Amino acid sequence: MVTVFRWLVRITAALIAISVVAVGLVYWLAARSLPDYNDDVEVAGLTAPVEIVRDNANVPHIFGEDDLDVFFGLGFAHAQDRMWQMITLRRTAQGRLSEVFGAATLNTDRLLRRFDIYRLSVQSVDALDPATRAKLEAYSAGVNARITQINTEALGRGAPEMLLFNAPMAPWRPADSIAITKLMGLQLSAHLQAEVLRARVSLALPEPDRIRDILPDVPGPGVAALPEYAQIVPGVTRFAENIPLDPHPLSPFKDIAFAGASNAWAAAPSRSASGGTLLANDPHLGFSAPSIWYLARMELASGGVIGGTIPGIPAVLTGRSATLGWGLTSAYVDDQDVHIEALNPDDGEQYRTPEGFKDFVTRSSIITVKDADPVTVTLRWTDNGPVLPGSHYNLASITPPGHVASLSWTVLSAKDTSLAAALDLMEAKSIAEAIRASERYIAPAQNLTLVDRQQIAMKTIGALPRRDPAHQSKGRLPSPGWIAANRWQGVMPFTANPAFVAPAGGILGNTNNKTVDRPFPNHVSYLWGDTQRIQRWQRLMQGRQVHTRDSFIEAQLDTVSFTARSLLPLIGADLWFTEGTAPDGTAERQRQRALGLLAEWSGEMNEHLPEPLIYAAWLRALQARLIQDDLGPLAAEFTHVEPLFIERVFRDVDGASAWCDVRQSAPVETCPDMARLALDDALIWIDENWGSQLESLRWGDAHQATHDHPVLGKVPVLRYFVNIRQSTSGGDNTLQRGRTKGTLPDPFDNVHGAGYRGVYDFADPNSSVFITSTGQSGHFLSRHYDDLAQLWRRGEYIPMSLDEDLARAASVGITTLRPETP
Repeated sequence: MVTVFRWLVRITAALIAISVVAVGLVYWLAARSLPDYNDDVEVAGLTAPVEIVRDNANVPHIFGEDDLDVFFGLGFAHAQDRMWQMITLRRTAQGRLSEVFGAATLNTDRLLRRFDIYRLSVQSVDALDPATRAKLEAYSAGVNARITQINTEALGRGAPEMLLFNAPMAPWRPADSIAITKLMGLQLSAHLQAEVLRARVSLALPEPDRIRDILPDVPGPGVAALPEYAQIVPGVTRFAENIPLDPHPLSPFKDIAFAGASNAWAAAPSRSASGGTLLANDPHLGFSAPSIWYLARMELASGGVIGGTIPGIPAVLTGRSATLGWGLTSAYVDDQDVHIEALNPDDGEQYRTPEGFKDFVTRSSIITVKDADPVTVTLRWTDNGPVLPGSHYNLASITPPGHVASLSWTVLSAKDTSLAAALDLMEAKSIAEAIRASERYIAPAQNLTLVDRQQIAMKTIGALPRRDPAHQSKGRLPSPGWIAANRWQGVMPFTANPAFVAPAGGILGNTNNKTVDRPFPNHVSYLWGDTQRIQRWQRLMQGRQVHTRDSFIEAQLDTVSFTARSLLPLIGADLWFTEGTAPDGTAERQRQRALGLLAEWSGEMNEHLPEPLIYAAWLRALQARLIQDDLGPLAAEFTHVEPLFIERVFRDVDGASAWCDVRQSAPVETCPDMARLALDDALIWIDENWGSQLESLRWGDAHQATHDHPVLGKVPVLRYFVNIRQSTSGGDNTLQRGRTKGTLPDPFDNVHGAGYRGVYDFADPNSSVFITSTGQSGHFLSRHYDDLAQLWRRGEYIPMSLDEDLARAASVGITTLRPETP
């Protein structure tokens, strides 16, 4: 027995020793890929030395003899810190994720191959002017120099993920940068899903007039009534199976609720306390670890530029120079149209056109799948665009037998010069020059907010499709692709894009709200991203005669919900203090406690308060009760509360209170009935998930910002090292936007918001500030992986300075790149 015990002790000790050695070996291999920021490297492709000076937040300040060397340096810096992210973005755009991740990403690859954005990116290189191509080639050479260094010095393949997912790393090419730009367009698109959803609602609702309730138009001049979808495209099943969206974290296809958002506002000298122009910008994208944003400064011949870049794209997309500041918000331009294409009943390889049947442009594409057989996808294109599978955003549910769906979209251009515009913008010295530089921008459409030292402006940039005035659905519903009036007729001239230059009031801004109201076909969009944040923004801007950098920061971090302030008095009008005190422990007493808290609440979505959670759960339960019996399974598509819908119902606009009656029940329910029942539903859900002590609830516990690693974020144990989770304030409709997930089991997780914030003051440009939501490094063993995360959470910033001496004084390392000696 003693011998057995001794052997057990020896075996246990040996296993522990082996485990320690294994963990140590893994750590050593992973740590090999941590970049040495104090390095002196000989590289091919440079004409003179380049210095990458990293300040104490690890923001690279890149100095070189000429612009091409500086772009080379940016490529090297991006690859030092975000190699895995860049390679993964490129694989996504190419539709080649399954080579590394197997069948889990096959659906994503199939879809990306059908959009064919990588081939279009390769073709777009030829459309660029020589100067732009030279910059993209210099940037690519910088990325490839880092890849060469990794390979020659055995630096752990450049990232820990590269060790875990062993796959070849091809050299970077200019087309790769264009493809990532197009990939961002996929993430920001909304109109395809909106058209399909509107068509499905049209088919499902027994009363067509109710469509404008659940899918309300933004307030303003009315829109002419549309025909029912079944009249435009007959033969469609009225109730079809709902196919959920591909949930893989690497998929760029997002639900319409996450189709892009942002804030930007500017003040002219007349409205600035310091007498200089002001600009604030915070683009909203899905959270991830690391963030999609990477801070950088480039010292070009035209002067320094600093701000937010996206690894893989060699441009400061939001930022400033010494004389110009620029910010981006999603413009929601109506740049997508779904077409229903009729197949030739005698030849399935042909589709109907205004001139008769025509062959599809067809090509086979082979997808290599790790640990499985290759998959061949047949790509088909019509004159209108690519043919998409019926599973994509439930296209099959609105496509009759003998037909397929295709997509017209400005992103699908083979002559995409958007990157040329972005590069020219960095050299602009004034608003006028910046607007001229933006003319070559194609997609995804953005509102470009600009300030120079004297003026402020906003210009919508991106191609606006030219539509026929006789278009059957005005682009709001899928339409027959064989009718000439439904087809695009090129694009509008750049001068037709909305512009606001030097407004009389000295303040302008955009929260993805409706900017113009033009009659079709000169409209910009019928779908807008915001009707709520703009209300709070207007109040904050009008509350001061003059603004400062700090007041712009205050607005950027504001967490007061206009939605809560406007809706709670409506839905609770007949519930506040209408009953005597109920006995403790009863549902009635719990309801009274909740109503009592909400009655005293200011609408501030503060992470430490209980009221935001009660309010959010109540509104969510209320909308579910209102729409479930009318929409059936389609109700699952409405994952987020639509404030205009709730307001229409409780104000009984055009008879919208009809939604409060449950059609399948004999009694006639009123809106106060539904509000009371929904509050009870919400309190039961809160009790099951967060406890019954309402006063002890914290919104931040439910509203965790989920900066998750898209590949390793669900791996046991490892996820605690790679994911960054934070209790956060804000909500769906606050200026400090924290868009919630919307689906169970954690519907209020904060998954989409301002991964970048910047505030620029041109009275003292070096007092400008910026921040990102995680850190500069994509390496989870680096101290710069999450060092900015807590600053971001607390609403703090880091200096945004072009002062070279300041960068050097606080440097954490200087990388010197030298031309390779013969």
